[in-house]
This record gives sequence, structure tokens and C-alpha cells, in this order.
Amino acid sequence: MNMQYASVLMVGVLSVAYWVSGAIAESSGQSPPNRPQTILVAIDLSVSNPLTKDPEFALRVAQRIEPIIAGLPPRSKVMLRSFGSYDTGSSSALTLDVTIAPKTARAHDISVLVAGAIASVPKMVKDGRIRPQGMTNIVPFLMNMSRVLNCNASSTKVILATDGVEDSEVANLARKNSKLPDPAVAPFPGCDELQMLGIGRGMNSPADTERLVSEWRGWSQKAGFRNFQGLNDW
Repeated sequence: MNMQYASVLMVGVLSVAYWVSGAIAESSGQSPPNRPQTILVAIDLSVSNPLTKDPEFALRVAQRIEPIIAGLPPRSKVMLRSFGSYDTGSSSALTLDVTIAPKTARAHDISVLVAGAIASVPKMVKDGRIRPQGMTNIVPFLMNMSRVLNCNASSTKVILATDGVEDSEVANLARKNSKLPDPAVAPFPGCDELQMLGIGRGMNSPADTERLVSEWRGWSQKAGFRNFQGLNDW
């Protein structure tokens, strides 16, 4: 075989293989290699969330999230937020917006920064630097964030460190007969995943944990997320 022809053929095969791998990743909800991603991490500061007072659990959540951010490719976006009551004070307690860049904002450095902030929440609450919230506006917070996230522009994951107990005008999931209303429209069309770390934690009931997981899985699907993961422990 002519060497020039063989080289052209090899380039063509590699190009097709790369395209196929990207297409498979897209169809499975995974990001193709090196495609920029968007990760939103949000901390539930309501008094019902054990993370606000349990340093050991806060550290475990931080350790769970750190490698997710550390593995992000350049031009990925990392957002850190907090929520609780429906006011600007709860949403601005922890705020970070950064774009991963090899020289100015390395993924490893940002992962350490975010993990450190999460692990420090119980101490910041104890020291009075963060005020625990009396309500848990999960759905209203997500609806607000849906207006600034563009899941069509990049692979997007939303990770909430929360017990999942919505306590707002929307619903009160501490009550066994309470249900989350379906979103009027899908606010997160095409978003990869909604994760909840610590769902049901503090209620001390496997039945309540499963009830909450079922509620949020149903809501996330109707909201447009491709996947839902609710973890009480790991």
C-alpha cells in the first residue's frame, strides 16, 4: 500500500473513531473528552441539613465533590452557591464563579478551594460567619439557577449538598403526604444530571429517604435532567 495513502487512511479512521466516541458519550449523557463542562455546586444552609453542624459529614461531601472538579477540562465553568430561605442573604453566603484555565485557574486548585469551603461550613456556622436558614427553598433556588444555566452550550451537572427536605411555599416534604408539584415547563432541558448528596439524612428513616429519592427523581425528569442521583450515604 502506498505510504501516503496509508497515512491519509489512518487519519480518516482516527477521525471517525473520535467522532463515534463523542457521539456515544453524548447519547449516554457523558461529556466527550475535553469538552468544557459546567458544574454547579450548591450548599443547603437550612437548619435541617446535617452538613451545617456535622464537620465529619461536611468533609465527606467535600471529598466527594473535589475529584469531580479536579477532573474538569479547560474552559469548564464552576459555580458555587448556597440556599435556604428565599432571600439574597442565603444565596450569597457562598458564591464563586470561575472558568478553568491552565495558568490562572487550574482545576486542581479550584477543586481544593471549593472542597475547603464545603468542609468549613460547620465551623463558619458555629463562628457566626454563616447564618443557618429557617426554610429550605430547593425548587425556588433551582428555578432561579435555571435562568443562568445553558445546558445546550455545555455538559451541565447540578450538585446539591442537601437533605432534600423541601420546606417552602412549594411543598413541605417533612410531611409524608406532601408532594412536589410538576414544573410548568422543563427548566433544565438537556442538563446531564441532578445530584443530591445527603438526601434524607437526619430523618433517620429508610422509608423517608426512599420517598424523598422518588419525589426528586420524578421532579428532575420532568424538569429536563437526563439523570438523577440521590445519595443518603456512600
